[in-house]
Order: sequence, then C-alpha cells, then structure tokens
Amino acid sequence: MESHSKESFNGDHNQQQQQQQSNGFEDTMRSDQSTVMDFNKSGIFVERTLALIKPDAVNKAIDIETVILNQGFTILQKRRVILTAEQCSDFYSEHYGKKFFPSLVAFMTSAPLVAMVLAKENAIQQWRELIGPTNSDVAKETNPDSIRALFGTNEQKNAVHGSDSAVSAEREIRFFFPNCIVEPIPVGQPAKDYLEQNVNKTLMKALTALCKEKPKDPVLWLADKLMEINPYKPKLTHVHTSSSSPDDLIIIE
Repeated sequence: MESHSKESFNGDHNQQQQQQQSNGFEDTMRSDQSTVMDFNKSGIFVERTLALIKPDAVNKAIDIETVILNQGFTILQKRRVILTAEQCSDFYSEHYGKKFFPSLVAFMTSAPLVAMVLAKENAIQQWRELIGPTNSDVAKETNPDSIRALFGTNEQKNAVHGSDSAVSAEREIRFFFPNCIVEPIPVGQPAKDYLEQNVNKTLMKALTALCKEKPKDPVLWLADKLMEINPYKPKLTHVHTSSSSPDDLIIIE
C-alpha cells in the first residue's frame, strides 16, 4: 500500500457545478464518458485511472503531460483545483492519525494541483509503473526514467499520484469529477455498433442540414444543431436550488 497516494472517497460533491460558476474552471473535456472501470479482460473496453500532479510539480505540469501522452495515454478530463484541509483529509482519510498526516495535508493544500482522468489499456498498472516508487529518492536509484525520479524530490514531494486499484480509481475519479458517468468506453466492433445504433442517424441528419444551410462557421453551427436535435437530450422536469456547499472543490483558471 502506498503511504501517500491511495485515496478514500468520503462525501458527496453533487453541488460542484454551482461552485464552478463562481470560481471559474479549467476542464479539458475530451470524452462525454469520464470515469472508470474496465472489468472485461478481453480488451473490449479501455481502462481509466486518476492521476494527480501534486503541488510540488505543478510548474512542470506541461512536461509531465507530455510524458503521459508519449506513453500512449489519453487525457479524458483535466482540472486544476485547490483542496481545502477538510477535502484533503477526506481524500487521505485512511492515513488519519498517522505521524505524517498533518504535514501531508499541509503539503497537498499548499498550492493548486492538477487532476486528470487517464485512459489506456491496463491504465491503472501502466500508470503506476510509469510514475515509479513512492519515494523519489528510491525512484532515482531503481527507476530513473519514472516520473517521480524525474520530477519528484522525496517521499512526500513525489510529483504525482496514481490510483492503486480499480476500486480506488473509481472512487478517486468521482472525488474530483463527481458528475462522471461510470461506464466503460467501447472500442472496435462494439464502438461501431454503438455509433450505428445511437449516433449515425442523428449525425447524418445534422450534416444534411449543414449542407443546405451553408453557414459561415460550419463547425459551430453543426455543434449547435447536434445539441438541438439530440434525441437523448435530458429534459428538465424539476428545479431544486440550494446554496453552494463549502465542501465543493475550488476550481481555478
């Protein structure tokens, strides 16, 4: 078990969208399906995991993301956040009472961090191997090409975090991305079948309308048209308003 990396999901973050409106947000949305698990061992689905760039390495975030992409990962979502002490305590609740816990919370709340949802076949294990041992000093000796060896300083300031299991990945992704859909991403023939059944008809209808309309900005027009004719668009039936919770994540630019 990794002493400074494994997360416990404890708390409800369903009101996060209101907090985003007041604080701004930096979300990189590269998929409508933004969370996790692939329990299918046949390779039909792509596994997802959570990655954190910790405060000590945020200034090297671009370099770390380059390493991630070069290793074949896809960044499905990205968010730059500041944790409160209470949120950090929830995230690392399994370490509560341990000697290093206060310093861990102080470190993780000292500056912004970057949360990402990564996708790749066998993503959890592949990401854990890429980041290397928990202690950056050990990583430099045993795995000098790992992210923690290249960007970390010691056991606590070790640059990045990675989910250590499918269960923790699901909980960790929900912690930072509470509106994620827990559904695997289809690839190959299942993806083709899904597109044929759920997407192609609507897309063809929108493209036909685009050819007739010939707008000045075809991309924006097509996006608006797809939203307009989307047969799966949710309908609002009840509005419940409430004040923002102090426990909501602070999303920053």
